[in-house]
Amino acid sequence: MERETRNRDATGVAEAVRAFYEDHPYPPPVDDLEKYRAWQDPLKRRAEYHLLWPSKAFREDHTILVAGCGTSQAAKHAMRWPGARVTGIDFSETSVRATAALKRKYALDNLEVHRLPLERARELESRFDQIVCTGVLHHLADPDSGLAALHDVLAPGGAMNLMVYAPYGRTGVYILQDFCKRVGIGASDVEIRDLIGALKSLPPGHPLQHLLREAPDFRNAAALADALLHPCDRAYSVPQLFDFLRGGGLEFGRWVRQASYSPRCGVMAQLPQSSRMRKLAIEDQYAATELFRGTMLRHSVIAHRNDDAFAADRINFAGDACLGYVPIRMPDTVSVRERLPAGAAAVLISQSHTYHDIYLPIDTAEMRIVDLIDGVRSIGDIIEQALPASRQAPRNDMVRALFERLWWHDQVVFDISSA
Repeated sequence: MERETRNRDATGVAEAVRAFYEDHPYPPPVDDLEKYRAWQDPLKRRAEYHLLWPSKAFREDHTILVAGCGTSQAAKHAMRWPGARVTGIDFSETSVRATAALKRKYALDNLEVHRLPLERARELESRFDQIVCTGVLHHLADPDSGLAALHDVLAPGGAMNLMVYAPYGRTGVYILQDFCKRVGIGASDVEIRDLIGALKSLPPGHPLQHLLREAPDFRNAAALADALLHPCDRAYSVPQLFDFLRGGGLEFGRWVRQASYSPRCGVMAQLPQSSRMRKLAIEDQYAATELFRGTMLRHSVIAHRNDDAFAADRINFAGDACLGYVPIRMPDTVSVRERLPAGAAAVLISQSHTYHDIYLPIDTAEMRIVDLIDGVRSIGDIIEQALPASRQAPRNDMVRALFERLWWHDQVVFDISSA
């Protein structure tokens, strides 16, 4: 009887979530994917590929499942990866229709889309090299069952890109969610408009104020409804996320953007406690950094099956094997060469970072090395070109340390398939 009650409750929540997205699709539908043509640059695709699979030789014909594809996410992946076979699934008819319209408009013959809850992904009777599931699992009545379903359709050697909410940066969201429930605010157009107006009167210092300042699109009606009026919403701290992955038969690979979690980067590296943090187990380093930063809104991770030998394959700078790594610049990085700190020839910044304290100053010798990164030369090749033969051996440690800093700061990924 108790199990039947839980199943009825889960079904009721799932139906409420489905109905919510039929009325309030999020992100809102789009009809223009032209900016994704920029991904025709092969180096951009190589960077994304080796973020997922450092040790695999690059290929473009892999299979991708976008689970909970929303109104456009599967179409965007099909546009970015014309040689891949992309499948999008979503339980919302509105989202499926919007994706199908993009498929027709852009003749995305490599895309198929199905109306299907991700908990029933096994019904596809296929396994996928890559699974993308961002912003979905935390809205399920039973996230563990959803993750288990995705695990079962992840191919051996596959990679899963997941995003779930983080609790501390969303404190203000959860306060306002409770306010809306207590007052009985619904998701009609009038009520959403009134709620947007009410938010302008939040008192100074309210936990939601930071989010309203940092994310102006939060005042968008669809974004507001998704954040404050969603019928099912949970968040995971770093330790809870690691437990969630392990419970789903997965092993953590890396953060999609890892600098925010590292005591090696930004303000975290300047703390009196930084050296103490770096002695902790790596999961505890990530957890401590999340607590100190205190404003993370989401966690984006790459995970692999825990019964997969590939899951143990890690980037390692300890020995000479790293000299065979081929560094590839991440596409959202920039090199600033004006108004620099003393002694710096450039400052490297990732535009994807939300924390402005994360940047990497480099000196003239380091800049000469960074400028040689072309996605073809290995670290060893770069050393040979950048340094006279008489200085190469003594400078290897410096170059290794530089590339380790570049990696932690999300400036590069590595192709280690030939290392």
